[in-house]
Amino acid sequence: MGYPVGKVAALSGITVRTLHHYDEIGLLSPSGRTAAGYRSYSEDDLDRLQRVLFYRELGFGLETIAKVIEDPDVDALEHLRRQRVLLVERIGELTRMVDSVDRVIEAKQVGAALTPEERFEVFGEYREPEGYAEEAVRRWGETPQWRAAARPLSKEEWIEAEKVRQDWVGRLLDVVDSGAPADSAAAMDLAEEHRLLLAAFMGECGHALHREIAGMYATDPVQLGFLVREPDQRPGLGEYIRDAVDANAGRS
Repeated sequence: MGYPVGKVAALSGITVRTLHHYDEIGLLSPSGRTAAGYRSYSEDDLDRLQRVLFYRELGFGLETIAKVIEDPDVDALEHLRRQRVLLVERIGELTRMVDSVDRVIEAKQVGAALTPEERFEVFGEYREPEGYAEEAVRRWGETPQWRAAARPLSKEEWIEAEKVRQDWVGRLLDVVDSGAPADSAAAMDLAEEHRLLLAAFMGECGHALHREIAGMYATDPVQLGFLVREPDQRPGLGEYIRDAVDANAGRS
């Protein structure tokens, strides 16, 4: 059965113009045409549109969505599993926001003064680097490590994780600025600490996986930015981390 573009727009809640745009950029091209030459969407097309809209609702850009749903190693069921993980995480974030709003309402009702921190608590104290979720799903979405790491974290857990990251980065930069080589004991100890932190977060992180992750720090500025924010970066820092991880793996 084929569905005309107007029917698909009505079913999905998006405009005909949006569907035409998706067709033009190759994100969702209808499988057929009517005898009169009009677009006709199949059941498979509707499944693909559902995946597109799920990822769009989760804040993914269209270019990223195209890369994610074109992954030949991921079937429709796995996409649904990924989306469920991300939706559960979003629900957790929204629930925490509702709790914060409730506290603000209660304070207003009783005339209690709010501190600046309490006023903005609804937005949380942690901000993921831009593009983190999209990049994580694209690279790791089908792995057991991603499923473990994608567990929704509470605000307190995010804050603690950020403190740990900042502490580790601070000590790393001290070692780098001291001129110690990447295969020094201090650098390798930090590399091992980083591996264990990843293992705690991902469920497991052997030396081979650790090397793969560290290799991305050396070649992909976005990946490095997830670990060391841009203002704290040094020239060659990604390569230094990669070399320290390699040296640490070699001594195991």
